[in-house]
Amino acid sequence: MEKKEKNNNRNNKLLSAKDIMHKYHLSYQTVNHYTDIGLLPVLLKKGNERFYGRNLIQKRLKKIRELVSEGYSLRLIRKRLVGI
Repeated sequence: MEKKEKNNNRNNKLLSAKDIMHKYHLSYQTVNHYTDIGLLPVLLKKGNERFYGRNLIQKRLKKIRELVSEGYSLRLIRKRLVGI
């Protein structure tokens, strides 16, 4: 039973790409693009499914939206957030 609780806690801290789409109203293509360019880091892969850290995704998407509304390109946003 302890192992189940640990898995549930870990799963509560992770979001799938599908979860991100629904929670943050993004298209699957947008999630893929943000992942591909390094804005959304993948924490865990299981088969074809990717999982992201809930807290980091929330902070990153908030900052991305702010910077996009200020006119920054995704390339500049990546530099600012990730330093690449």
